[in-house]
Amino acid sequence: MLTIALPTFMVSKTRERLIEVAKQLFAYKGVENTTMNDIAAASEKGRRTIYTYFKNKREIYNAVVEQQSNQIIDRLKKIVYSTEMSSVDKLRNYLFELFDIIHQSSPRHDGYRRLLMRDHKRLSKIYRIAFDKERELFGELLRQGVETGEFDLAQASRLPSLVSWIIGSAYYPPVEDPDCDPDMSDRYIQNLTDFVVTGVTATHSNNQSKQ
Repeated sequence: MLTIALPTFMVSKTRERLIEVAKQLFAYKGVENTTMNDIAAASEKGRRTIYTYFKNKREIYNAVVEQQSNQIIDRLKKIVYSTEMSSVDKLRNYLFELFDIIHQSSPRHDGYRRLLMRDHKRLSKIYRIAFDKERELFGELLRQGVETGEFDLAQASRLPSLVSWIIGSAYYPPVEDPDCDPDMSDRYIQNLTDFVVTGVTATHSNNQSKQ
């Protein structure tokens, strides 16, 4: 039997198509209620094609989770490895981006609520994997800032645990605080970001130590 090898770009495109279709079906029907036949029909690919790329539905599920978590990390990587921003600007933009991601994953977000009951486990896994990788990126951003002299070393060493606490408050902002409405107001995010950036900058720290 003659076997014809498909070009790499075609293989990649087919795999991405299957992952995208599976993602939509998981969101609409739930993982447990989605079958390989469903994915085959929705993607207009035969079952044989699907099994060429994935052994079972669990592998497709894991591919969906990996793809979505990587998309989150890619947004942050663009900031950390930008050559056009100072470390201070990177930190500010990084936090704004991080808050936006958190907002989208919050149970208060409309998109999340629609999926919460149907696919909560997948969403939780996606953000858990993404934020494990995010911690490494944040550490790299702080390292860059210390190296350029923009961040105070002592303050930067304290920042990761502090930001984790702040992100927790951003995920469930107190409703009684006028600056912390359920939609994570721009003023709330701005105040938190200014607090972090001001606290870690070397200039601010040096001025404080001289007083």
